[in-house]
Amino acid sequence: MTNPLQSESTPKVAMGRTEFIGLAAALMALNALAIDIMLPGLQEIGAALGVDNENHRQYVVSAYLIGFGVAQLFYGPIADRFGRRKPMLFGLAIYILSSIAVVFVPSFAGLLVLRFIQGIGSAATRVITISIVRDIYGGRQMAEVMSLIMMVFMVVPVIAPGTGQIVLFFGDWHLIFGFMAAIAAVVTVWMYVRLPETLHEKDVRPLTLASVLQGFKIVLTNRVALCYTIASTIIFGALFGFINSAEQVYKGIYDLGAWFAAAFAGVAIFMAASSFLNSRLVGRFGMRKLSHGSLLLFIAITFIWLMAQIFGPQPMPFVLFIAMFALSMFQFGLIGSNFNSLAMEPLGHVAGTASSVIGFMSTIGGSLIGAVIGQAFNGTALPMVAGFCVVSVLGLIFVLIGEKGVLFQPQNKPTH
Repeated sequence: MTNPLQSESTPKVAMGRTEFIGLAAALMALNALAIDIMLPGLQEIGAALGVDNENHRQYVVSAYLIGFGVAQLFYGPIADRFGRRKPMLFGLAIYILSSIAVVFVPSFAGLLVLRFIQGIGSAATRVITISIVRDIYGGRQMAEVMSLIMMVFMVVPVIAPGTGQIVLFFGDWHLIFGFMAAIAAVVTVWMYVRLPETLHEKDVRPLTLASVLQGFKIVLTNRVALCYTIASTIIFGALFGFINSAEQVYKGIYDLGAWFAAAFAGVAIFMAASSFLNSRLVGRFGMRKLSHGSLLLFIAITFIWLMAQIFGPQPMPFVLFIAMFALSMFQFGLIGSNFNSLAMEPLGHVAGTASSVIGFMSTIGGSLIGAVIGQAFNGTALPMVAGFCVVSVLGLIFVLIGEKGVLFQPQNKPTH
């Protein structure tokens, strides 16, 4: 069988589907690692660098997400011109060097600047990895592969907070960033040795302002791509909101202490499980049926959760809270990869630029929504739960606009 990762213009590098999925997931997981592994250390970071307002500790996450979002606008057009490998290696180098530099940072402001730079480097792993997947796969095959990548990717939130907690047993919070740099270096070597160039010569685009603007126009004027991007942005804003306030909810409200990482991991397992389920079902039922059904369930679950939060005992019993949260996150796994694939599907000829625009909108928009939710923390889980409910309804509105008011439309035939 011909290796799908090779063409006449690519090196003769043998890489099977399983290894490709593993490598793509590892590249994308560096982003999740940069966020989740430090969550157990936010309190220590704040204390060490003189951060008095506990909500301000969330800026460690927000600064990274802003850099991550803005930089995505640039990597796509660059990757459409120069290929996938060189820009990816450049971004990984920034990620590693900024992680090492944090070890020596003397102030909270300096830490935020380096986190912003780290986000700039990490943006390459998101934009270019999705571009590589789109270079090779399309239609339901892309959705299936993205689901498997997301499944592996979701393992990071399961293990990262616990890993961060373990790292803190051996040193202070600086050691977490050293660990991040080491993991990124391993993934970089793996990518450099094993991944060939996947951009076909016929898809190379000139790096001119006119060409870039034309690519942006193609993305922003495609109704389906734009609406699914906006819907995904809004819905994932709730997830960013939880990440921002996770420590305050788990440690502050429920006093979990060292069990914080376990609670975080338990919910992430549901996301990983649903991503795996999606990979098994999407070929049979299609992206629209699965994601639309999950979105409607997401709305129902978050509405019940909100009613329980408002009218039930305060604080909500932890078992009920974690159950509703896990059910909500299960829907994320079925929504996320399918919405992304539906947005990318009509844009294969400008995959890099499309991934840039979609990534920029979803990250910047999602992080801003998440910041609003996180900064609204008032000692209760109400802002977070209300945020989940509101964004689910808004997401449905944009899906309906994209689909001209009709859900569960027949899916296109599988493409290669």
